[in-house]
Amino acid sequence: MTLYTHQAENVRKTWFFLTMFFIFVIIIGFVFSQALGNSWILYGAVIFATGMSFWSYWFSDKAVLKMTGAKEIDRKNFKELYNIVENLVITAGLPMPRIFVMDDMALNAFATGRNPEHAVIVFTRGLLERLNKEEIRGVAAHELSHVGNNDMLISTIAVILTGFVTIVADWFTHLAIFGSGENRNPVMMLVAIGLALLAPFFAIILRMTISRKREFLADASGALLTRYPEGLASALEKISADQRPVTRVNKATANLFIANPFKGKKVSKLFMTHPPVEERIAALRSMDTG
Repeated sequence: MTLYTHQAENVRKTWFFLTMFFIFVIIIGFVFSQALGNSWILYGAVIFATGMSFWSYWFSDKAVLKMTGAKEIDRKNFKELYNIVENLVITAGLPMPRIFVMDDMALNAFATGRNPEHAVIVFTRGLLERLNKEEIRGVAAHELSHVGNNDMLISTIAVILTGFVTIVADWFTHLAIFGSGENRNPVMMLVAIGLALLAPFFAIILRMTISRKREFLADASGALLTRYPEGLASALEKISADQRPVTRVNKATANLFIANPFKGKKVSKLFMTHPPVEERIAALRSMDTG
């Protein structure tokens, strides 16, 4: 299997899961509105979700940078890093992103921004100090692949849809318990109550699945960009072996990082924001760059 085959397969799977997510949201909104006999519930939820999407599209990168405490750097103090990123963006045909550094000794990195023209790549200080040049190049290529594949927008959509499902489910639960009305449909009410309880659970699982697929795709695209999968594979080995958790991270931003920023916490694969590192390394080392 070649790099191009890996990339195409992951793109198809990601869009399949994203389409499922949209269908899931529409079904939930429809069932809730039918159960309460009020179509305005669906309209209100859609308007609210649109407002959330607008805010996230324009301001999510600023919020993430503030939460992580990352600071922008200049070429004078980080010349080698700038040269690595600049050479990669020329090869990829992408605009030069702004580069930030987190003052954190954990090994990690992430990309954010609403599109390639407003992209930001963030590296932890620990990663820059403890990885060699080829490994940093592999990590930078992975993050630039997120930019080129428009993963940042897809990730934002997935996060917003998860929040939308959770809020609407909570909203419906309160209406079902405390509201009143003559247009209620008893059968649909039972279905809606079941969905209200289960929808947030399934929405989170679907978001995690999309996140894992984007990581596989970025690995394949990054290896295609450098023509040296071993650089990223070696970097992932060191990142996985490092037991320092990222100090300024929360559940909302965890899926942005190249590897799980919460160290020492065992969770089911179903709820992982990232694929198991062993699988990512094996996939990279099985790739044919020819």
